Amino acid sequence: MSDAGNGAQWTLRGAHSEYTVAVPEHGRWLELVAWGPQGVSEGPSPVEYRGPVPFLTAGDAAPIEYATDAARPFTGADLVVETAVGDRRVSFSYVDAEGDGGRLAVTFADPVTGLRAVLHYQVPAGTDVVRRWVELTNAGSEPLRLVRAGSAGFCVPTAHGARLSYQWGQWAQEFQLDHVDLEHGGFTVGSAQGVPGHAYVPWLAVRDQAEPAGSTWGVALDWTGSWEITAERDTGGLTRVRAGRRLVDGSLDLPPGGRLTLPAVTGAYSPDGLDGLARVWHRYQRQLAGGRLTPRPVLYNSWEATYFAVDAENQLALARIAAEIGVETFVVDDGWFVGRNDDTGGLGDWTPDPAKFPAGFDTFIKEVRALGLNFGLWVEPECVNPRSKLYAEHPDWVYAIQGRPLTPIRNQYLLDLGRPEVAEFVHSTVDRLLRRHDIGYLKWDFNRPRTEPGRGWAAGTGAGGRVDLDGAHVANLHRIYEQLRRDHPHVLIEACAGGGARTDLAMAARADVFWPSDNTGPLDRLAIQYGFLHANAPHLLSSWVTDSPGLFDPRPRSLAFRFVLAMAGVLGIGADIRHWAPDQRTEAASWIARYKEIRNVITHGTVHLIGDPGHPRCAVQYTSPDADTVVVLAWHTGRLDGTGLLPSRPVRLPLAGIDPAGVYRHGEQRYSGSHLTAVGLPVRWTAEHDAELVVLRRA
Repeated sequence: MSDAGNGAQWTLRGAHSEYTVAVPEHGRWLELVAWGPQGVSEGPSPVEYRGPVPFLTAGDAAPIEYATDAARPFTGADLVVETAVGDRRVSFSYVDAEGDGGRLAVTFADPVTGLRAVLHYQVPAGTDVVRRWVELTNAGSEPLRLVRAGSAGFCVPTAHGARLSYQWGQWAQEFQLDHVDLEHGGFTVGSAQGVPGHAYVPWLAVRDQAEPAGSTWGVALDWTGSWEITAERDTGGLTRVRAGRRLVDGSLDLPPGGRLTLPAVTGAYSPDGLDGLARVWHRYQRQLAGGRLTPRPVLYNSWEATYFAVDAENQLALARIAAEIGVETFVVDDGWFVGRNDDTGGLGDWTPDPAKFPAGFDTFIKEVRALGLNFGLWVEPECVNPRSKLYAEHPDWVYAIQGRPLTPIRNQYLLDLGRPEVAEFVHSTVDRLLRRHDIGYLKWDFNRPRTEPGRGWAAGTGAGGRVDLDGAHVANLHRIYEQLRRDHPHVLIEACAGGGARTDLAMAARADVFWPSDNTGPLDRLAIQYGFLHANAPHLLSSWVTDSPGLFDPRPRSLAFRFVLAMAGVLGIGADIRHWAPDQRTEAASWIARYKEIRNVITHGTVHLIGDPGHPRCAVQYTSPDADTVVVLAWHTGRLDGTGLLPSRPVRLPLAGIDPAGVYRHGEQRYSGSHLTAVGLPVRWTAEHDAELVVLRRA
């Protein structure tokens, strides 16, 4: 790392990668030198360009790390700042830098407006990600307005065209992995809903079209509000990815002396394609979990069995059966509180319904825990029904525009969590539930986006300037999660938003598990989980065995298929087990026992994704940290092609990352590592046998 004024260069090193940046001699910006495997910066930069730029500026073609509209006036800036008189084109000059091999902070300043920007970099030890964020300070005497407030630009060499991988979806069809080839021009995904949303995941992967299984770069956003990721490939073969907030409420005010830290964006690198990139993300998210990274309990959730018709009798009937088959945590979902007989009432009034629990809520919880079960509860504390005591007392607490009607979604309104009194109510409500009752698991839901961009008749939105509603809501949400985890460390928190509408790296650092979709149909869920595992580690994947057919693919699948599918992450059950026959309960108990034997490998193991749900090969491999145990979960999704009637051979699942000279045993069968890698693990499907759990142990 060298720093001798303009022309300085710094290298941040990860476990197997490096990220090198430099300030050119002119000192107007920081630019990328190289990003890839260790040693990649020793040689001519793969992204540098110093040639002519007709009808453009030098910055429009340069690999700038963080660009104002003065640096990149035509090809896309990260930051656009406006003065009080409407002038733009803030232009930075290098000031100084400090850091070491894992951290870097580079300061730039604009001499005209006084705006200072500190570009922060961090490579967490043992990972191959670079986390970036920007701290802006108005050191001038006049107010500034941020018209665009992106967090970072990442530059990727794509000489033969860019292949972008992204995840699209909708409610009940989240995390659908797809790809687009970008020869020229741009591609954008994002959300304006105040949450990451169902439509797209704040995650993008970039590869060169000529090397789809080779070097792959990823970008993911640490932001739980509205966001945007844009990839643009220029005529010179450079793909630049811009990521950050989408300012749905208009520009942000930065008064004199004001300071604003923009959301972090994390970049990742792997030499091994999308599959390798997934492992980079997994390793990082496991580090985010820290000491909370432990195998999750097998849970039962009552939603699909009873819906809103919750009462002590039916919940205890479910809990008794759940305990018999080996479940460890029993979660009562929506419908437990006063006024909650359907989705038109009750939200905001978080008091257990005495009519549903006539012996008392705590007595009910004790009965559940007497079965050997931990107890969990569903909440949706950011929302309120018009038919509630809370709304009658505080109608001004919801997002509203003065003189305009409110927009109900799912018969509910959204509380303005950015207001201190609302944040205090939400925190104190959940905190009080956890202190008063013996609760060890919390499912925090969020079932509607924000529609009204205002505080209605509330004071404080006039002379004080614009209110950053999105930023305030997200900041308080994160703060409440952090407070609850600090004060109730034994409580596991599941993040849900009508399914998978609130999954991002910021939540991965604050929640213990994600609910990726309300769709629990087996084949639909297989596609959802396949996409999810490309961006998220298995300890974040909550999955249930249910009786539900799929919405998009209703083909029936065996109980074995549904259990093996749910074992790919955190095993749960959501079926109405009161109606399961004795042989089904016996089979379920066997699968749960087998899961408990392997869940440590699922939680901590190295993951390889084999094939995909549209391919005859569809499996996930988990290899234990000591490489002595290999768990393979496999599913049959397609045709049988005359199996048992015509000549056929088993499907072969090629395994990866195992010792080719090793010997692995499954029951009485022995395999060499070379055989498993080159030929593959055989699985033979029949009409009755549509899923397989194989545990290989090194002999």
